[in-house]
Amino acid sequence: MNSKLLKTAIAHSVLVLAYIIIIVSVMNNAEKLFGPKENMWAPVAFLMLFVLSAAVMGTLIFVKPVIMYMEGAKKEAIWLLGYILGCLVVITVLALVVIALL
Repeated sequence: MNSKLLKTAIAHSVLVLAYIIIIVSVMNNAEKLFGPKENMWAPVAFLMLFVLSAAVMGTLIFVKPVIMYMEGAKKEAIWLLGYILGCLVVITVLALVVIALL
């Protein structure tokens, strides 16, 4: 196991988690932050946030492995992607355990 790849995977996974926590915090407090809104702009904002989130997650998860792959470090790129996805699985399981315990 390459510890540098694992550290990179953990860092990217933590950034994914941080981004998700920020977005969830904003969404849970949207009415407090923005007031009750019933117009067409709320769904537009939601869909824009969805697109932005897809771009951010794609960047955090796939860009580094793709760059490594294109530079010829194919084996390491695949390992990094696997580590990132594995870390995300661990974080997801931990979140589900916390939900079950609360």
